[in-house]
Amino acid sequence: MLVRQVRLSNRAKQQLARLKGKTGIQNWNVLCRWALCLSLADPTPPPDVDIVLDSNVEMSWYVFGGEYHELYTALLIQRCLDEGLEVTPANISKLLRVHLHRGIAYLSTTNFISSIEDLLSLVASGGQESQHEQVG
Repeated sequence: MLVRQVRLSNRAKQQLARLKGKTGIQNWNVLCRWALCLSLADPTPPPDVDIVLDSNVEMSWYVFGGEYHELYTALLIQRCLDEGLEVTPANISKLLRVHLHRGIAYLSTTNFISSIEDLLSLVASGGQESQHEQVG
């Protein structure tokens, strides 16, 4: 197992709390999975910034990924390879951290997500609405 714990910044926690209210999704891990996948779908690398993991939101990798934790691990390994990074626990953890936080920002900083239906529409569109609104 390359990742043991998933932690969030206070800003990400606040963003997720607003998303929970808009979507009705009550579990942090479910929203975090959506955010991670949305960010991984964007071929550009996220900004290489230090993220202070200062919130009290923490979950094990198995809680984060649920029954599909191995799939999320494989996605992160593939992203490492795509970006020419050595597959190490440190690189996987860093990719998880920056992609998770970028995905949470994508979901919360657009006005696109106001209900669970909007989140489902995002899947149907391949994530294009959120990313285009972020740029535009």
